[in-house]
Amino acid sequence: MKYFLIAGEASGDLHASHLIESIKQIDAEAEFRFLGGDLMAAQAGAQPIIHYRDMAYMGFADVVRHLGKILGFLGTARRSIDEWHPGHVILIDYPSFNLKVAKYAHNLGIPVHYFISPKVWVWKEWRVKDIRRYVDHMYCILPFEPDWYQEHGYKATYVGNPTVQEVAQASRDFPDFDRFIGEFGLSGKPIIALVPGSRVREIRDNLPLMLQAAARHPEYQPVIAGAPSIDDSLYRDVMGKTAVPVLRDATYPLVHHARAALVTSGTATLETALLGTPQVACYRFNGSKWSYNFYRQLLTGKYVTLPNLITDEPVIPELLMHLCTVDSIDRHLTALLGDTPERTAMLDGYRRLAERLGTDVCTMTAARLICSAHSSF
Repeated sequence: MKYFLIAGEASGDLHASHLIESIKQIDAEAEFRFLGGDLMAAQAGAQPIIHYRDMAYMGFADVVRHLGKILGFLGTARRSIDEWHPGHVILIDYPSFNLKVAKYAHNLGIPVHYFISPKVWVWKEWRVKDIRRYVDHMYCILPFEPDWYQEHGYKATYVGNPTVQEVAQASRDFPDFDRFIGEFGLSGKPIIALVPGSRVREIRDNLPLMLQAAARHPEYQPVIAGAPSIDDSLYRDVMGKTAVPVLRDATYPLVHHARAALVTSGTATLETALLGTPQVACYRFNGSKWSYNFYRQLLTGKYVTLPNLITDEPVIPELLMHLCTVDSIDRHLTALLGDTPERTAMLDGYRRLAERLGTDVCTMTAARLICSAHSSF
């Protein structure tokens, strides 16, 4: 069977790579083409038609500036589907792009599978109409999502969370602290992990504030988790004369060994929680109070970060836009570095989070459902 996948960012590349691995275990004849990244390429044995790093645009203004490129990518995806005739189209998050592909594939009669639901329950709820029309199977990774979809006249399935699976697998091979710092040439000071995201805009907006907040704690060493698609030159440009190590392919052990982490809102907040490291969620974006108030009116939920959404409680601090300042980051960071009530409360919240997510082998569950679905194309 032929499987056509689209992942538009680093986390999607990771999750999709594990999904490809699971599909291969079920379907020995599986063939793959995809828009995605290096991890998908390693599992699929082929290079991406378009690499996700070329597709990672954020915000309305950024999208408008690059609209010609985005439309070109969309045309490439459609032509690839036409020419290759896949039996299944599998979309991973990235809704602005993927829902257009879903419509195209659905109109051709190709089963459309959506692995990792767009966050329509918190942002752009109207997209559920397109999901009902064009998505044949929605595989949710957050336990409350199927109930939300049911309320909106659509059946979705919770398959577990891929991050639970990925963190559990990675944790089995973590080196101890001494071996970890020796391998990467770090000092013996306790670590503050800086996880500023996987997009250029995220890094430029958030990393300077993270560096300044961490610098207020000279008894700790800040260490940056380098994103796979970002060149070292960007980190050097943002840091200026500040010299902070950038670790590649080591985000999980880095966060695991850190006393606390400063994390750009996204999948990394859930990863950090499952690794058991207290964190502050930072999302500066443009820092505008007007933008904050505008977007807040569009949001339908109380929270933005995954740990808070899943538990429906403020497990981690969410510092968004103009509220994300060096002082506010440092205030929350300071409260987490010691053996404090704030640190204890956050770790307790992490335990409730893990209980809600469960321990299902997410990608294998999704792969079985995909492979058993009928294709008529």
